[in-house]
Amino acid sequence: MNFKTLKVILILFLFNSFAFSQSKLLIPMETSGQTNHLKAYGIAYRFLLEGGELDWLLNYKGGAFMFSYSSRIENECKSKGVSFELLNGTAAAQVYATVKDENNNMDIIRLEKVAKIAVYVPPNALPWDDAVQLVLDYAEIPYQKLWDEEVLSEKLKGVDWIHLHHEDFTGQYGKFFANYGASPWYLTQKAVNEETAKKLGFNKVSKLKLAVVNKLKEYVSNGGFLFTMCSATDTYDIALASQYTDICDVMYDGDPFDPDANSKLDYSECMALENFQVELNPYVYRYSNIDITQDLLTVGQLNDYFKLVDFSAKLDPVPSMLTQCHTALVSGFLGQTSGFRKEFLKKNVTVMGMNEGLNIVKYIHGNYGKGTFTFFGGHDPEDYAHLVGAPPTELSLHPNSPGYRLILNNVLFPAAKKKKLKT
Repeated sequence: MNFKTLKVILILFLFNSFAFSQSKLLIPMETSGQTNHLKAYGIAYRFLLEGGELDWLLNYKGGAFMFSYSSRIENECKSKGVSFELLNGTAAAQVYATVKDENNNMDIIRLEKVAKIAVYVPPNALPWDDAVQLVLDYAEIPYQKLWDEEVLSEKLKGVDWIHLHHEDFTGQYGKFFANYGASPWYLTQKAVNEETAKKLGFNKVSKLKLAVVNKLKEYVSNGGFLFTMCSATDTYDIALASQYTDICDVMYDGDPFDPDANSKLDYSECMALENFQVELNPYVYRYSNIDITQDLLTVGQLNDYFKLVDFSAKLDPVPSMLTQCHTALVSGFLGQTSGFRKEFLKKNVTVMGMNEGLNIVKYIHGNYGKGTFTFFGGHDPEDYAHLVGAPPTELSLHPNSPGYRLILNNVLFPAAKKKKLKT
């Protein structure tokens, strides 16, 4: 073997060794390329939890995840039924070049420090489930549970991201009195809330919930990430706006509501909504004119959908992360609050998903102080009406759910490298 041949062999050996050392594992997230979108988020979260870092490739193959190769990640993908691709150094470099190309609406977001997750949930079992808890459990993402006492006793200090269970922060128990006022679960819910309020020094549940909302508002202002669905979206701001009056009737708090309450609302206290009017009739099943549930019941399920806004990945990385999906058109779903009338959104709010034909908004995001909030209308992305007492959704039947993906985008979002988000 002459020197020239030996040199070629050595170069090829070194090149292959370098390519192997730079090999990557890609989890694609487009429609046809992924068998279990929801489990993929769990793999990414746990990898971050163990101290790893990975790249979120916005708008590339549906918002793919890129890992430095390890046999452990490969084996976990196989065990969870998550599709993946193995890339050598050359192929990985080509992917990165494609994503960074200025002609492509794509970008790379480095995920580094995972968020500590909490769910605000009452201790008593209610006859409905919570979509966020369902998907966190299915994706195997760990979280802690908090409720009123924990929130007011500063337990939020160790939490980076919190989801609010389908709570009614106005103190009206979901306005279920007309249909379920004599039901055992309703009476239990009312009793538990009243006992908690008394224990914590409040003479009304509405005042307890207002204190909780203000503590959460402070949490967001100091840098926390807030995510809410269903009634915890609009009742959050309704509670803030109505704190200087009484919107609860006698069956909720022992005395009548203030008939002039709507003229005393203070929208400057709200984070996302303004100029709305509260529904004071305790027998009408809605909180205010913010909600669009009746509109959706009129048009019917077949016409209930929302379109995700197409943001610039390089210029608007935050809403781009929160809207990563394998489809731009997502089926709608109802809730106590199914969505929002656009005219009641504050100017600082970013609309991320809406039905333009009906002019109704489903999915919004905004900044408040040093933190952020995201409101997602509706109860369960894979159960259109989800009536009281309906069984929990079995997510193994919906591993590629677009609506549940949007929830999980929010779970990963806080792990994004902060310097990147400032550019």
